[in-house]
Amino acid sequence: MSMSTSQVTAAERAAAIARRVPPSFLWGAGTAAPQIEGGRRLDGRADSIWDTFAGRPGTVRGGETPSTADDHYRRWRSDVDLMGELGLQAYRFSLAWPRIVPAADGRVEPRGLDFYDRLVDALLARGIEPFVTLYHWDLPQWVQDRGGWPARDTAELFAEYAGHVAARLGDRVRHWTTLNEPWVFVFAGHLEGAHAPGLRDPDAAVRAMHHALLAHGQGVRVLREALPADARVGVALDMMPTMPATDRPEDVAAAARHDLYRNWLFCHPILRGAYREGTRELLGAEPPVVGDDLAVISAPVDFVGVNYYHRSVVVEDDAVPLSRARETAPPGTYTAMGWEVYPAGLEEILAQLHDRYAPRSIYVTENGSAWDDEAGPDGRVEDHDRTEYLAAHLESAAACVERGVSLDGYFAWSLLDNFEWAEGYGKRFGLVRVDYATQRRTIKRSGELYRAVLHASAAGRGA
Repeated sequence: MSMSTSQVTAAERAAAIARRVPPSFLWGAGTAAPQIEGGRRLDGRADSIWDTFAGRPGTVRGGETPSTADDHYRRWRSDVDLMGELGLQAYRFSLAWPRIVPAADGRVEPRGLDFYDRLVDALLARGIEPFVTLYHWDLPQWVQDRGGWPARDTAELFAEYAGHVAARLGDRVRHWTTLNEPWVFVFAGHLEGAHAPGLRDPDAAVRAMHHALLAHGQGVRVLREALPADARVGVALDMMPTMPATDRPEDVAAAARHDLYRNWLFCHPILRGAYREGTRELLGAEPPVVGDDLAVISAPVDFVGVNYYHRSVVVEDDAVPLSRARETAPPGTYTAMGWEVYPAGLEEILAQLHDRYAPRSIYVTENGSAWDDEAGPDGRVEDHDRTEYLAAHLESAAACVERGVSLDGYFAWSLLDNFEWAEGYGKRFGLVRVDYATQRRTIKRSGELYRAVLHASAAGRGA
């Protein structure tokens, strides 16, 4: 049962949340390389498709680019100190593929690997478990020039990149995620044109979907071969419970299509080794399966990460590509992204995943909210809306554990305010405010609540 912070103190609410999960439950926060690192031209890094996309007029709000972002590439030491101050038990971050393999000749840039090597060591020195994501949307531009995700060769290139990283970091990093939110970089990037590389090509989107899945499977194989036996490998999928806006048969059917499109199009092949029934009809094309692709794609994973932000309430709309379902806005509270605040949806979608597919382990790999918060005269950020959003979703996660869902951890999104893709820097998700003019970091009220949860958890473990 959710409690408002007006009914209890933040410390009491934090302690109550911590008590509802076992001592082994892992508490962390996440970021992504292209959103925080900056350092576009430092130490041999090449451009990604997001550097190229953001450089085109009209693609990113305000013409902003990720070239500097949070300057984490140079400020990582103080950012790790900040993680320690918050009490993070784990930190989920992505590696920049164009920082590690910057050219089509396949050479590895040692300075790129050195950066992540130092970061991993610093995390471990503070007792923070590193969770590495290999791909969070920043495809090297040279790979795009060779065909990008619609080209089958990209899966092979991803596997080679994964091998380079595992050889360097695999002796210390135990948790690995292959891809983050493939639905977004495939369909927002290749069908809707809203994200890099900015295509509106249904055929390219279908090919990109299959080759992203193939890259995941080949990446799992390479990681298994390179890593110690106790390493854990998984994938992070964006998911949302979907329901019809009315009980009209047309809307019910639209919700079923949208549910497949947004929730199971990637999950089902990974966990079942086949495309789910209805995929051919949804896409209007057969995925370009060759040989034993589906066996490769369904290599066993140790966990599924779920990124949850809101639910989908839909009506039939034949003008919407593929799903023919249009999201509506039921009455409620909405974030600065225009996303409904619906904490119960986290429990609903995790329970669906658990009941239908029984993955070995589940993590909430992203959950957070953007609000138009500002620093006060004293520098503090009283982000009451984000604080309430966070607490309510933590309570929903705890309810999942109590009902027997195999949920083993939660990662807040995001540690820092950052470059929010096509929205530029105007949408702030961070538990920590970043003043982009000075790069000063300030823990927000929401970050203080999260710190209280983590400290209560640590106290419960006797740490």
